[in-house]
Amino acid sequence: MAQGDKSAYTDKQKRKAQHIEESYEERGVSHEEAEKRAWATVNKQDGGGNKSGSGRKNSKSK
Repeated sequence: MAQGDKSAYTDKQKRKAQHIEESYEERGVSHEEAEKRAWATVNKQDGGGNKSGSGRKNSKSK
């Protein structure tokens, strides 16, 4: 398993990572590398783990 605790991720993010991982494995990437790439992709797309909506502002809105 990739490093780090995945409990901070939503179920949707976990499903997305699993789908991406399977796609990489179908293309011949090893399981460990596919998992690393999948979580890196989820982090890049979603900005990391679960985030609450309360009190979050866009940094550009200041």
